[in-house]
Amino acid sequence: MKAIRRFTVRAVLPENLLALEEIAGNLRWSWHEPTKELFARISPDLWQQVRHDPIALLGAVDPERLAELAGDQGYVDWANHIRDDLHSYLSEPRWYQSLGEGAPRTIAYFSPEFGIAATLPQYSGGLGILAGDHLKAASDLGVPLVAAGLFYRSGYFSQAITPDGWQLETYPTLDPDGLPLSVLRNPDGTPVQISLALPDGVLHARVWQAAVGRVKLLLLDTDIPDNEERLRSVTDRLYGGGGEHRLLQELLLGIGGARAVKAWTELTGAPEAEVFHTNEGHAGFLGLERISDLIGEGLTFDQALQVVRAGTVFTTHTPVPAGIDRFDRALVQRYFSTTLLPGVSVDQVLPLGAEDSAGSPDVFNMALMGLRLGQHANGVSKLHGDVSRHMFNGLYPGFDPQEVPIDSVTNGVHAPTWTDPMLRALALERLGTEDTTHADWGNASAVSDLDLWGVRNRMREQLVQDARRRVESAWRDQNPGGIAPAWMNDLLDPNVLTIGFARRVPTYKRLTLMLHDPDRLRRILTDPKRPVQFVIAGKSHPADDEGKRLIQKLVQFASEADIRQRMVFLPDYDIGMAQLLYPGTDVWLNNPLRPLEACGTSGMKAALNGALNLSILDGWWNEFYDGENGWAIPSADAAGDGAERDALEAEAMYDLIENQIATRFYERDGDDVPTAWVGRIRHTLATLSSPLSAERMVREYVERLYVPAAGYENRLSENDYAEARALADWKARVTAAWPGVNVAHVDAGGLDAVPQVGDELHVRALVNLNGLSPDDVEVQVVYGRSHEGDDLTDVRRQALDVDSAVPGTHDASVAHEFVGTVRLAWAGSFGYTVRVVPVNDLLLTPAELGLVTVAS
Repeated sequence: MKAIRRFTVRAVLPENLLALEEIAGNLRWSWHEPTKELFARISPDLWQQVRHDPIALLGAVDPERLAELAGDQGYVDWANHIRDDLHSYLSEPRWYQSLGEGAPRTIAYFSPEFGIAATLPQYSGGLGILAGDHLKAASDLGVPLVAAGLFYRSGYFSQAITPDGWQLETYPTLDPDGLPLSVLRNPDGTPVQISLALPDGVLHARVWQAAVGRVKLLLLDTDIPDNEERLRSVTDRLYGGGGEHRLLQELLLGIGGARAVKAWTELTGAPEAEVFHTNEGHAGFLGLERISDLIGEGLTFDQALQVVRAGTVFTTHTPVPAGIDRFDRALVQRYFSTTLLPGVSVDQVLPLGAEDSAGSPDVFNMALMGLRLGQHANGVSKLHGDVSRHMFNGLYPGFDPQEVPIDSVTNGVHAPTWTDPMLRALALERLGTEDTTHADWGNASAVSDLDLWGVRNRMREQLVQDARRRVESAWRDQNPGGIAPAWMNDLLDPNVLTIGFARRVPTYKRLTLMLHDPDRLRRILTDPKRPVQFVIAGKSHPADDEGKRLIQKLVQFASEADIRQRMVFLPDYDIGMAQLLYPGTDVWLNNPLRPLEACGTSGMKAALNGALNLSILDGWWNEFYDGENGWAIPSADAAGDGAERDALEAEAMYDLIENQIATRFYERDGDDVPTAWVGRIRHTLATLSSPLSAERMVREYVERLYVPAAGYENRLSENDYAEARALADWKARVTAAWPGVNVAHVDAGGLDAVPQVGDELHVRALVNLNGLSPDDVEVQVVYGRSHEGDDLTDVRRQALDVDSAVPGTHDASVAHEFVGTVRLAWAGSFGYTVRVVPVNDLLLTPAELGLVTVAS
């Protein structure tokens, strides 16, 4: 018999244990080990059964046990101490509070998914985990962040694998009352309700709050009685449904999320958000909501756009156009031909998502809207930043990719969440700090090779036991009442070199590259002297049958009798599994098609636990690989086709595993310690722990993006938006005049017949400005090494000055002369040209308007 509905009944705690309820209500417990130990003490077995969920634990524990604990003064004091520590954590000044007045007082962060804890399954993969780590690190640093997302009643999905290897999805319904959530309420106690006008009705949403340390996360939920039945399902599943369903989710995330943030600031008295950060393009409509608000204050659309752009940070996560949300233009037109955004017309909305001539006129591109509404943009690794500049170059015609205004902030991972407690305990005992990102791992006198190897062995053992439990549990789910096969008791070996691979399963991540030569892989797995074992996990999107076929192929191979104890696929990959998988692997494998991995943070999490990476030089690994912290799989970029590339890269991977990795792992000293291997572990911990941390990442966002963005927006907002109005007028004037701006003539001199290094090239350019002032532009000589086709490389730019000696140089009706000198700094080919770009101190770069005129 199955229930048609279920809900959680919370226990009534004894009065002297009420601290437990307060502690459980703040998700800081998910990364604070002392808090988890406090809850585990209540009932260690039940703590495991509820998958480390304090609220579920308090709902399931026997009242007699609570009464027993209430009579244990030591436990009561411990709970009160943890509560007091939480209070201090929430209130004491931290790093951000030392920044002074220039730092924004509130930052709003938007994401379609958040991976904070396994008990709150509102994530599908790396994007959500990154968002969760961003919130946690912001909390630890004291950054005044408020986040907005959606509450998906069925989360992403739960994965099961059939006996023949096919992925099955189920969508368990979540009960918010059984989660660390509370309803955002008005002063009269009624729930805050966010409403969006639609073409054929009104969409309403309740707002749930989650406390993530010091950060408040607001989640909008449409499954409420005020909605028509068809609209209650808008927030049913993460990344579910067709185009219109996704559009409704993104309208709610962006517009509704911005309204929720505004309601939260008004109700709590928190300062209004000065900076808005959109994690990918899904939340891009938030900029239009802000424009609508500013129009209500008396600004025009173009004036409001300047303010919104100044205070918006847009982070792109995809290195391929196919990964961008693109909606049917007519569908977007229908939804904005309403009263959804007062003061904003559909004709003002549609150009924001328009693609260039190389794209389609029938789609609305969310990433392009994100760039047009956000002055501050970044990719998530250095390589991805470069890939993004090339991918979005069409938005800035006439500029080189290197000039496209997209920076990069390499992702990081939250060390307290992803570093195993055993490694943290070692750091505390031997190095005096539980903060593994700042521990002195190079101090071999304090932490010996035997110490490091011992903790690595225990973490591998922990993974093996967890894998056995999960595999047996999955078998029992498929075979109720059956007896699990005996071989599952010996699944994996805690003393064997263990390679991990876990991630989403789109085709570009190449889950099955390791199966390219099955016979060779089989020999690697079963080598009698140097065996290797693989632990693999991952989910394919429910609509991606090709990804499901990859999983099936791997599961079928791993099920063969001669290797099934050396290779295992663990179903239903989630945070709880990952927290044991990353520390328990000796080597983390990543073999995407370069450069399609934007960052790839799974390998970072493994490295924070002393695992070594084996990866294609893509994403973060491209900038951090140093030859000692792992191995680089050579990329066969010059291969004739995909099959040849796969073959070459798979063979290179096999060679590295057989001839370098396994060899070093099994080279032992008299204490059975692989000293050379441990040297690499020590090096990895010493050199990567801090740079790969989310703390480093969030600091970068604050210093390089949030603080500048707040400065620009505040400047434009002062004196009744005087500078915003002036900037909009300036842009309109420059854009109107630009077709008539041209370089009429260029003269150069000063060189001998045979130019030499150190000579000076004198450049004079005659420029028609079509009514613009010389102060509106910068005339530049652009020079570098000249190659076949006259393309320039190693490009440098130098501004030319207005020749004040020329009569009429400040008369807008005549041409202007600009002069300058370039010193020849290298031998070999040299080429130059002259161009004109608009300049204004409120632009981040001259490329921002996409306007440039080059001498012909």
